[in-house]
Amino acid sequence: MFRTRSSRLLWAGVTLALVSSPAFALDGQDLLRKITAAANLQPGNLEAASVDVTGANVVLKGVSLGDAKGGERVTVGDILLEDVQEESDGGYSITRVTFPNVNFSEKETTITASDMKLTNVLVPGDATKGTIDSLLFYEEASTGPVSVTVAGKQVAGISRTTFTMERADDNSGIGFDGAVEGISADLSSIDDPKSREAIDSLGLTKLDGKMTMQGSWDLEPGTINVDEYAFDFTNVGRLNLSFSLSGYTMSFIKSLQETAKAAEANPNKEAAQQAAGLAMLGLLQQLTFNSAEISFEDSGLTNRGLSYAGKTQGVSGDQMAMMVKGMAPLMLAQLNIPSLQNSLSAAINTFIDNPKNFTISAEPANPIPLPMIIGTAQAAPNTLPEMLGVTVTANQ
Repeated sequence: MFRTRSSRLLWAGVTLALVSSPAFALDGQDLLRKITAAANLQPGNLEAASVDVTGANVVLKGVSLGDAKGGERVTVGDILLEDVQEESDGGYSITRVTFPNVNFSEKETTITASDMKLTNVLVPGDATKGTIDSLLFYEEASTGPVSVTVAGKQVAGISRTTFTMERADDNSGIGFDGAVEGISADLSSIDDPKSREAIDSLGLTKLDGKMTMQGSWDLEPGTINVDEYAFDFTNVGRLNLSFSLSGYTMSFIKSLQETAKAAEANPNKEAAQQAAGLAMLGLLQQLTFNSAEISFEDSGLTNRGLSYAGKTQGVSGDQMAMMVKGMAPLMLAQLNIPSLQNSLSAAINTFIDNPKNFTISAEPANPIPLPMIIGTAQAAPNTLPEMLGVTVTANQ
C-alpha cells in the first residue's frame, strides 16, 4: 500500500512538473512575431521592450510603433493579452487584448481615450497562405470615451466606438458592422467673425450625432458590399454612402502587401514610389465597380442654408430658393450631360421646394473595370453618367 501511494505521489509530481515546465509555456516572442506578420508590418515596426508571460496571460511591455530603421517612433505603452492559447496550426487565440489609455497633450490641446480593447482575437500561424485563416481576425474592437479639449474646454468627443466582424460558417466571407456613438463638437469658440456667423446661421454651433456602417466581404470573387456608411446628426441630416466593388480577393491583398514591402525595402524612395505607382495601376485592373449610392435626408439644414445664402445676397430664403431653381438648368447645360440634365434639374426643384431627401445612384448594366472609369473621367467626363447608369431622385 505504501508503495502504491508513493507511486501515485510520484506520478502527480511528475505531471505537475511537466505542466509547469518552461517547455509548455507560451512563447511570447513567437506571439509578437506572428502578430507583426499578420498586421503586415515589417520586423521592428512593432517592438516591445519586454514580453512577460504569466500562465495564459501575456504583457507586451513598452510597446512602440514606427520606422524599423531608426526613424521616429510612437510609444504605445503596455498591452495586456488575456487567456492566450496556442492553436494546432501554430497560431494563437486571445480572449481579450487591452490597450493603455491615451492622454496626449500639445500646447493647449489634450486628447484622451480610454477602455480600448479587442475581444476574441485569432492570430494566424502563417500569414502568407492567402486564405481566410491567414488573416488577423477579431470579433469586436471597441473604445470608451474619447475627448479633445482646448484650453480646458471640450471641443469634440465620442462616447463609444464598436466594430464587429463575423466569419461565415463555411469561411466564404466576413460580415462587419460598426458604430461611433455620441459624436459631439462645439464650434462656439471659433474666432473668425465670418465663419462664426455662418456656423450660427446654419445651426452648427453644437453638433450631436453618430456614425454607423454595415457590410460584407465575399472572399472568392472579392466582392465588398458596404450597405451603410452613414453620418447622422441632430437638426442637420443623415448622409449615407453605399457601394459595391469586386476583385478585392486574397491574392489582390497579397499583391498589395508585397508592393508595400518592396517600396519600403528600396532605399531609393523616388524609384520606390514610381515602381509602387506602376504596380498599383496594374492591380487596379483587377477591381470592378458594381454600384454606388449617396443619399441625404434633410433635418433642417437646407432651409437654413438657403436663408443664410440669401442673407449674403440681400434676399430672403424663399427668394434664394427661386434663384437656385432658376440657375440650375443653366449650370447643368454647361456640363453637357444630356442623359442626366432633365432628371437632375427636376430632382433639384423637388428637393428645394420641400427638402426631404436627395439620392444619387450609379448602377451600370454590367460591372465596369476601375481603370476604364478613370480613363473615361479624364478623356470624356460628360459620358460618365451614362456609362455608370446614374439616376437622381428626390423625396422618394
